[in-house]
Order: sequence, then C-alpha cells, then structure tokens
Amino acid sequence: MRNIFKSWLLLLGAAIISMPLQATKITAVKVGSKINVTIDGKYFTSYIFSEDEKYPFFFPVNGPVSGGSVTSMRNAIWPHHSSLFFGCDQVNEGNYWQEGLDRGRIISVNAQILKEGGDTLIITDECIWSRPGALSPVKDIRKFTITVPSATMTQIDAEITMEMLIDVHIKKTNHSLFSARMAADLSVQNGGTMINAEGAKGEKETFGKASPWIDYFGKRGNATEGLAIMQHPSNPWYPSPWFTRDYGFISPTPMYWPQNGEETFMQKGTTLLLRYRVLVHSGTSTEADIAGQFERYKNGK
Repeated sequence: MRNIFKSWLLLLGAAIISMPLQATKITAVKVGSKINVTIDGKYFTSYIFSEDEKYPFFFPVNGPVSGGSVTSMRNAIWPHHSSLFFGCDQVNEGNYWQEGLDRGRIISVNAQILKEGGDTLIITDECIWSRPGALSPVKDIRKFTITVPSATMTQIDAEITMEMLIDVHIKKTNHSLFSARMAADLSVQNGGTMINAEGAKGEKETFGKASPWIDYFGKRGNATEGLAIMQHPSNPWYPSPWFTRDYGFISPTPMYWPQNGEETFMQKGTTLLLRYRVLVHSGTSTEADIAGQFERYKNGK
C-alpha cells in the first residue's frame, strides 16, 4: 500500500510540473473618458482622454509589487506634468504641453480598445492638435500595447505616428514628446536612482546626454520599483538627448537640441513614426535586466 501511495504522489507531482502556467489575463473597460486596465483582476492603469485635459495620458501606472503608482501628476510647482504622456511646446506658436487649454491642446477623437481579455491589451487613439484661431498643425495616431513579460514587470509599447497637417515649426523647447513624471518617493531627491544605458547617474550626469534608455527606481518599504523609457533605434533623432530632473522627470527631448540650433522644421505631409517602450518593474536596473530588455526591444522582441 505504501509503495502504491508513493507512486501516486510521484505521478501527481509530475502532472503538476507538466501543467502549463496560467496565462496572464489583461482586461480593459471604457468608462466615460477613461479606459481602465486590469491585469489578472488587479488595477494597473487608466488611459485618460477627457475634454478638460491638456492631452491624453496614463495615470496611475501601478508598480508590480506595491500596487502604488510609480508616476505622479498635478505637482504644485509643475502642474503640467501628467504622469506618462506625449506632447510638445512651441509648435507654430502653440503650446501642447503646459497648462492652459487656450494655448493649445491635444484632443482625443477616437480612443478605442482594439484587443483585450488575453495576454495582450491594445489601445488605439487618434488625436488632433488644436488651438483657437489657428489651423491644426498635427494629427497623431497612437497605439499602446500592454503585455506582462514576468510577474515583476509590465510593458507598455507606444507607437505614435505624427502627421504634419501644415508646415510645422517647432522652436527650441525643453518640453517635447514622450515623458514620465515619477512618483516623489522614487526621485533622486528622495534617495532614488536615475541611470542611463552608459551607467551615468542623476541629473548632473544624464542631462543633455544621448542614450537609448533611462531607468528611474527607488525603495518602497522592503521593495524596489521603477520605470524605464526606451527609444527604439528606428526613431528620428535616435538616440535623442534626455531632459532629466532629480525631482523625478525623464524625457528624450530632441527639440531642446535641434540640429540647426534654432528650430525643427517639417513640411506639410511629413509623417514621423515614434516608438517607445516603457517597463514598469521591481528591482534595480541590474536586477530587472534593463540592458538585456533593450536588446530584446532593439531586435524586435
């Protein structure tokens, strides 16, 4: 009897080991001017596109361990920083970044859930850059793909195609394109770490430096969490120099270092495809293997 019982346990153990791991289930629901995203039943983020906002953005962006947002918004000193977002200042005299809707805003006209319920979520949107009394300079098409590479990492792939509806002049500005405002407790000022692909750390070493990626992370109780932004090698201006702040801001910002030193000019009909990968992770950049993750991204994985 004992031998039969042992044999049964061995067979049961082998069966359990051979069972496939349960796939992650990512779901989304569109409620008013938000698309709320959950991962295995846990709230991850919302894509927010309400009419009284300057531009669409993601908030919160919750970490895989703490469940708290690794990003922040509506800071009293810099109220134009809205978590994870895309915008630009100094576009044909309009401002599509800082507060003030009359100065220009990016209007979502077709936010949709393209795919959900499996291991991949896809959100698409079409946006018009609009300013009272002026022709719209830009239309952009956005595609965000959310996946979960591991239990300690969530991935957001952003593909943004900008189309110039008229001739576009962008004066030199430190407010341009894809950006993240980190949660205060993760900032360098509060003991966090900001590091680029070359190993440079902090605002002093990373500001204005071209690099494929920057990772920003810090301690939360017994855990470490952070967020990395990667630029795809196919992007125009790759690798763009970074605008960085120790208080918790990172953005690859080509318009602050324009090639002619004065402005960026694009003719009507010009299209730009900009691709970024966001990794929301636990651990340090070494523990999360951000460098290895960039190699995967660079090689189309």
